Amino acid sequence: MTTTSRTAAAGPPASGRKPNRLRVHRAWFVAAVTFVTIIGAAAFRAVPGLFIDPLNDEFGWSRGTIGAAVSVNLALYGLTAPFAAALMDRYGIRRVVAVALTVIAVGSGATVWMTAAWQLMLCWGLLVGLGSGSMALAFAATVTHRWFTERRGLVSGILTAASASGQLIFLPLLSWIVDRYSWRPAAVTVALAALAVVPFVWLLLHDHPADVGQKPYGAKEFVPRPAPVPGAARRTLTVLASAARTGPFWLLAGTFAICGASTNGLIQTHFVPASHDHGMPVTTAASLLAVIGVFDVVGTVASGWFTDRFDARRLLAVYYALRGVSLLFLPLLLAPSVHPPMLLFIVFYGLDWVATVPPTLALCREHYGDDSPVVFGWVLASHQVGAAVVAFVGGLARDAFGTYDVVWLGSGALCAAAALLALVIRERPADRPDAVAVEAVD
Repeated sequence: MTTTSRTAAAGPPASGRKPNRLRVHRAWFVAAVTFVTIIGAAAFRAVPGLFIDPLNDEFGWSRGTIGAAVSVNLALYGLTAPFAAALMDRYGIRRVVAVALTVIAVGSGATVWMTAAWQLMLCWGLLVGLGSGSMALAFAATVTHRWFTERRGLVSGILTAASASGQLIFLPLLSWIVDRYSWRPAAVTVALAALAVVPFVWLLLHDHPADVGQKPYGAKEFVPRPAPVPGAARRTLTVLASAARTGPFWLLAGTFAICGASTNGLIQTHFVPASHDHGMPVTTAASLLAVIGVFDVVGTVASGWFTDRFDARRLLAVYYALRGVSLLFLPLLLAPSVHPPMLLFIVFYGLDWVATVPPTLALCREHYGDDSPVVFGWVLASHQVGAAVVAFVGGLARDAFGTYDVVWLGSGALCAAAALLALVIRERPADRPDAVAVEAVD
């Protein structure tokens, strides 16, 4: 972190104060509050895989039915994100995030009274999906874009890692609660965790550096607070229409859809029940998923550092290729107990989990400038649509074949395709003065 200095007037300082007092730039405090906020909201992301078996046992719902509710959640998580980014421009980050956390809490808490599958769709699919979409990575993209002009890759990596940190904190706790007390207390815990973060957001999360009289971190000039942007939905669709005429958008959306399919839709949703199929206790499988979160923090922060220094397209190609290779080996590693090859997979996969986010964000900024948070919201929507498809199809495959092997292998092949797509993304010409590249699809 760099510091800003205050220079006193010539002559001895009045009241005995030092002429140069150093202080940390406010942007880092905003990033810290954002980090904590995303951790609190991440509790809900740790739940779907833990609830599949308990809901199947209690209500007799098939894995396909439960997977459908999870897929609605994941799809809305993505489709809400671009509109949330525009709403933040219109109403401010603080208001949108506080409302989103409250909606997550209501949706999660209401599940304790459900008795039919449609209620799972309503509470966990619709309400939690809408609330979590407003707390998606578009939130991190907006904070990074407003508060930082330097270290953006690093900050993107740190804020992305917050979600993994939440998983690390809540997965072992929630799996223990489910194992000892059933799934309802776990749902209440998620609701309380989301509500607990609301006061921090309301009191500490500033919308723009100009609100506290500062420049963005690394900026050479003061940036006035922009006027609220009316017509949030219209702007979101306009940005989409503009970006959809460019080649990089479709390539980024395609690669990120595969990213979602191979992480949230696959491992996040189905790893715990798949491990349980092989005789592994649920608490042990959940702990392994939490360990993925540990290494995800390391990998994502490192990816942000790499993104500030290396070609983002090549980074994406490497990340997807390595992920695909690891998934091809997973069917051979599942067993009743944890053994060294499985631990190697957990470490390897964890380092790669969302390492794709910082370079994807960097490419959005490179091609779409000030519209990049909204564009990234649409790219994130594709991520969640991919996740939703695999969450649903994975459950159907398990019901049909009695195993997840075909899903692991298919996802590995998709990752290989994503690596090739990443290399096709063109660089924006360096001599081009405009912020947004309007490149027709070839």
